[in-house]
Amino acid sequence: MIMNESNTMKKILLISASVILSGFWALNTNADVKKNEETVNTYELLNLFGDVMEKTKTSYVEEVTDKKLIEAAINGMLSSLDPHSSYLDAKSFKYMTEQTKGKFGGLGIEVTMEGGVVKVVSPIDGNPAQKAGIKPGDYITAIDGEQVMGMTLDEAVSKMRGKLGTKVKLQIRRPNEKPFDVTLKRDEIKIQSVKNDIKSDDVIYVRISSFNEEVDVMVSKAIEQAQKKLGNKAKGLVLDLRNNPGGLLDQAIAVSDLFLDKGEIVSTRSRNEEDNIKYSAKEGDVLNGLPIVVMINDGSASASEIVAGALQDHKRAVILGEKSFGKGSVQTLIPLAKYGAMRITTARYYTPSGRSIQAKGIEPDVLVKPAKVEVIENEYERSEAELKNALKNDTLPDTKSADKTKKDSELDQDYQLSRAVDLVKALGIYTQK
Repeated sequence: MIMNESNTMKKILLISASVILSGFWALNTNADVKKNEETVNTYELLNLFGDVMEKTKTSYVEEVTDKKLIEAAINGMLSSLDPHSSYLDAKSFKYMTEQTKGKFGGLGIEVTMEGGVVKVVSPIDGNPAQKAGIKPGDYITAIDGEQVMGMTLDEAVSKMRGKLGTKVKLQIRRPNEKPFDVTLKRDEIKIQSVKNDIKSDDVIYVRISSFNEEVDVMVSKAIEQAQKKLGNKAKGLVLDLRNNPGGLLDQAIAVSDLFLDKGEIVSTRSRNEEDNIKYSAKEGDVLNGLPIVVMINDGSASASEIVAGALQDHKRAVILGEKSFGKGSVQTLIPLAKYGAMRITTARYYTPSGRSIQAKGIEPDVLVKPAKVEVIENEYERSEAELKNALKNDTLPDTKSADKTKKDSELDQDYQLSRAVDLVKALGIYTQK
């Protein structure tokens, strides 16, 4: 009886082991088959690519080089991922490197691809596109009579570049207007990334047109100079980021850090969790808590949105203007030896509160659209001082004091800036100790 039970148990164990081994074998076999299928498919697709390339070389109506075909294939692979990934040949890579240093040739225009045509993100201050009246949101549908539809972004940009002094004709489509042509003269594009001024006698004004190298140093110097000039009179800062298409991530972080005493500035999140990075502010605020108004519009993108988002989340600034462009992704340039570089989207960035700006943008705290304001003069304006035998004010000098307030024509012409300056003044009075 015991022997029978022992034999039975052995049989059960053997059967169980057999079933388990069979299961493992089936699992491994299925995994191997799946892996082999993927490998076979990849090899098949690579063979397909080779066949297509060979047939194109032999059958296309004109002779075409291997280099052109392969570079086009690489660019197609990358640009199919999103609008900001692409292949840069050696010439394009050199151009981009020069652009981040603040000096390059062309029309002075930041563009992206949308719906098969080129969309203007922002014209760069003081350069041919801006002088010709090109605006954020314009669509470029043809270049020198050649339709943009079917071109890659890099091909379109390459056609807009050219020898200094030569001209290029762009066909522009603007919402609610008929398409029109504009001819621009190519020039050496010099970016003055930071401009500064004092508005209405006591408001520091700093404009950043792009986040190139050493922008943080220039902004810091501009504020320092203004504070020396104004002393304790400074009411606050207007930071103008309108039509700023972005630039270097580290500069956006450094500029934000100028005004933040602590806390997160921005985080980048990649596909792999171990590659996620958080950037935090170091101690110190160059304005010592003075009010800040940041101006943005639909031409403010990328690095501009990092700064606006960080200062907004920390309640360090009031954001005024219109909703920003909504580019919340990070591109990495990977050099490819003598063949240029690949630009690929590697992460998304998030504001300190965890907001993603991608395809959403930064919403202003105070919505102010561009407008023209007409001052209504009152011919019959009266005051106590004009009445016959009016008592004099014994706290004023006998001589009639002149109005020393400098008339600022830019404030008269720029409604958004005028509102920003007024807001800084109001905040300066309200927070004054």
